[in-house]
Amino acid sequence: MTAPRVRTKWRPPLALIVYAVLLAVMTLPVLIIIWFRATETASIRMTPAETGALVVVLTLTLAVAYVLARTITRPINALIARTEEISRGGKAAIRPLERYGTREIATLSQSFLDLAGRLVDRTEYVRSFAAHVSHELKSPLTAIRGAAELLRDEQSDLPMSTAQRLRFLDNIIADGERLDALLSRLRDLAQAELAMAQGETSLEDVLPVLRKRFPGLEVFGLGDTLGTVALPFEAADVVFANLAENAAQHGASRLELEVAGGARTATILVRDNGSGISEGNRERIFQPFFSTRREQGGTGMGLDIVRTMLGSYGGTIRLRQATGGATEFEIIVPLTP
Repeated sequence: MTAPRVRTKWRPPLALIVYAVLLAVMTLPVLIIIWFRATETASIRMTPAETGALVVVLTLTLAVAYVLARTITRPINALIARTEEISRGGKAAIRPLERYGTREIATLSQSFLDLAGRLVDRTEYVRSFAAHVSHELKSPLTAIRGAAELLRDEQSDLPMSTAQRLRFLDNIIADGERLDALLSRLRDLAQAELAMAQGETSLEDVLPVLRKRFPGLEVFGLGDTLGTVALPFEAADVVFANLAENAAQHGASRLELEVAGGARTATILVRDNGSGISEGNRERIFQPFFSTRREQGGTGMGLDIVRTMLGSYGGTIRLRQATGGATEFEIIVPLTP
């Protein structure tokens, strides 16, 4: 998408406006003095005291205008220059300005730096994600092509046995199913990137769905399960279904969802009694395509979808330190206003 351009036309710089306004304000008492002097029958020549006063006023006006222009225009120009630097240099150019001038400009600069940081992080994420997608799709495609070529190039003097041919066909089907699962997960992730229609839901609405979908799990709701959070039911279903699926795949038989409401947010603890997560994998579980169940068809995208979906509604998720083999996630979501 091409960035919209500001229509080109002459616009006065801020410094010119500051000087013009202050000089116009100063002109008013000068005109008043001249008017009253002109209405007198005596000489209209100004006295040295009046002339000195006007000189002092002019000097103070120009000084004030200079201070205002320096305080406002210099930080704005510096911010413009930093914007151009970031567009060329990326993340290395995101650093504070030397001077801000006013509180409002400091706040604007901080907001800009935060936005620039998020945009650069997003760009790096997309670049890394594209590389992972390419790798994940390439592996099964290579395997399918290899198996198909072997079947095509079968030599008549050394024909394949039925078992060999079935093994190659089974591999093609398995890799095709993995491609289908990956594409389905990619579609889910794309939908998670864009927030659905706004809505609200409570944990009490989600629990029956989880119990029906995962009959092998004992699903319990604890705490304020009737309180509503700013998640539509569809989004809540995606989040908790993925967490329940992970728990079931790692041998859990019990899943607890505990809700604690705060002033503006609700904290939901999701814990299971599965095999847990090893210390070496704790830092990697939210990475796209990281999976300890790749041989069983795991895509490694479930937690990334959960994090992205929650982020679309201002929520967060993190892995808490749990004892034994349990796994515990902490989800923080805004309450319904």
